[in-house]
Amino acid sequence: MNDLLDIVNVRATGDYKLFLEFENGERRVFDMAPYMDRKPYVCLKGSPFFKVAYVDYGTVCWPGNIDIVPETLYDLSQPLN
Repeated sequence: MNDLLDIVNVRATGDYKLFLEFENGERRVFDMAPYMDRKPYVCLKGSPFFKVAYVDYGTVCWPGNIDIVPETLYDLSQPLN
């Protein structure tokens, strides 16, 4: 990815998937499952807080000052058809 794209919308599911919409209108899905045993995300594992993901300053955030950078979300996500 050459340009930094902000996320404008996120929907988190119970199976640790993030459905993302980027500012260019592109929709992608990111699988957080491989990250759920790592800090700082381990505290979200098995918690209802994972599903309350929200967008702030162009990236995905959770309560407790947890976030993930949009570059990772874009580069490692899959496009939705």
